[in-house]
Amino acid sequence: MRPFRIEIPQADLDDLHDRLARTRWPEEPPGTGWSRGVPLDYLKELAEYWRTGFDWRAAEARLNEHPQFVTEIDGANVHFVHVRSPEPDATPLIITHGWPGSMAEFLDVIGPLTDPRAHGGDPSQAFHVVIPSLPGFTLSGPVAETGWDSWRVARAWAELMRRLGYQRYIAQGSDWGMMISFQLAQVDPENVLGVHVNMLVTFPSGDPAEMAALTPDEMAGLGKLLHFDQELSAYFKLMATRPHTIGYGLTDSPVGQLAWIVERFMDWTDAEKAPEDAVDRDQMLTNVSLYWLTRTALSSGSLYYENTDRTVSNVAAKFGGPWPVTQPVGVAVFAGDATAPIRSWAERLVPTITHWSELPRGGHFGAMEEPDLYVADVRAFQRSLRG
Repeated sequence: MRPFRIEIPQADLDDLHDRLARTRWPEEPPGTGWSRGVPLDYLKELAEYWRTGFDWRAAEARLNEHPQFVTEIDGANVHFVHVRSPEPDATPLIITHGWPGSMAEFLDVIGPLTDPRAHGGDPSQAFHVVIPSLPGFTLSGPVAETGWDSWRVARAWAELMRRLGYQRYIAQGSDWGMMISFQLAQVDPENVLGVHVNMLVTFPSGDPAEMAALTPDEMAGLGKLLHFDQELSAYFKLMATRPHTIGYGLTDSPVGQLAWIVERFMDWTDAEKAPEDAVDRDQMLTNVSLYWLTRTALSSGSLYYENTDRTVSNVAAKFGGPWPVTQPVGVAVFAGDATAPIRSWAERLVPTITHWSELPRGGHFGAMEEPDLYVADVRAFQRSLRG
């Protein structure tokens, strides 16, 4: 385990700017907006800003404000942020991002979580925060072998927390982080105090009575899930089957990488006309840059391939559990997320839900979009564990 600082060579930044300047743009039919993907005019303007306006060095300095380390676990390089609270009785908290996420998602919540006293909060609600980068993602770099599915990541996280000396901790996550947090609770049940997720997928069981019992609001939530499957899931099916093929293009073309990620910030957030309605532009580009500068488009997409059950027609089936954990579970439902869980179905899939909140705004990237709501809900779940 050794300290780590982000220090991107200037040659890599010059290469990025050169590639952006030489982008070969396609033609686009007029009036299509976001209906067929990222609009050409929007992407051209954003790419030019990435080339001439975005300050990577400032972003890099902000990322480096937080202590970072790397260690090898099960043959993979694992990068992680580790910020200890000044409060001696703080609760350890491991936060797991998803795709296309990174440590950049959590820059606005690390301070309030680790040092609530300095942010107007109750010092009894402090956390020692650990934020690993998934193997194959951004600063952890590509993995050297196949087989890195979510269960293997969960086992690596248990080992990471053991090495850090944390024996009783909370697991928190969204997207892949949701799945990995539930699995971490199963592989390290003696040490995981509880699981808090800000994403939960609830697929129907096939029971007609279950469908008949849905309220109008729950039917709307099910419609959201259907919309995701029909209109927003192409990325999932592609990376679950051919992550290498798309990975070549994303690794060679910064505009391709930019569009591939920015589309998620449009589709999965509270955004109305552009992703910047929901997230800060520079923070979003920091996230995109982390994927580009580490050349991890291909290896990060491979997590979808490793987790796909090819015996069923639903390639996303594993995201729907069930999650037979024994620890208390908290669920935060952000109104703008791409899917909306149905409470009664959630209790079928997760038998130990003790905390459920429905938040009026924010989406898939809750910590980035609505950091105050995210922090408050994690604190509320921690408080509930104490009785």
